[in-house]
Amino acid sequence: MLIVVRHGRTDANASGLLLGSRLDPPLDPLGVRQAAALADALPHPARVVSSPLGRARETAAAFGMPIEVDERWIERDYGDLDGTALGDIPADVWAAWRADPSDASGGGESLLDLGARVQAACADLTEEAAEHDVVVVTHVSPVKAALAWALGVGDEIAWRAYVAPASITRIATDGTDPSVRAFNVTTHLDGLA
Repeated sequence: MLIVVRHGRTDANASGLLLGSRLDPPLDPLGVRQAAALADALPHPARVVSSPLGRARETAAAFGMPIEVDERWIERDYGDLDGTALGDIPADVWAAWRADPSDASGGGESLLDLGARVQAACADLTEEAAEHDVVVVTHVSPVKAALAWALGVGDEIAWRAYVAPASITRIATDGTDPSVRAFNVTTHLDGLA
């Protein structure tokens, strides 16, 4: 099973900032507890893969195993808009992002570029995940890209999916095509707030 999880909460996430690949705040105290809850909720994996960003590696460390860093799982680069409050992002930028998955307003990365690298990362884990549990600790946009890969749909699905901090997405890879078994599961976090 390919188990794709979002890192625990950071102060920037809690404050409603657009948090991409350029800023790297640590987990906040709740995020640390969420990481521990993730590790407790999941079976002991054969492998733990992480984005290179500290918030993902800190979450991955809760599994108590060696962490394999894979750059392809890094969050989307929002360019000059990284760290901007969501409400302060110009309406025309939101519209451009939603209308065109190849748009890279702000000087960052497009959804298509992000999707291509995440699809390649998923494909590289498919064979192993068919036999063993592989946990990938990543961010909102790569989780959505993995969902699009598994469903065989376009990257624009990102605008129709919500990914909570420390949530779990399960993708089976033991059939002809990947199969989404669970998306955005957060029941392991009940009572942490």
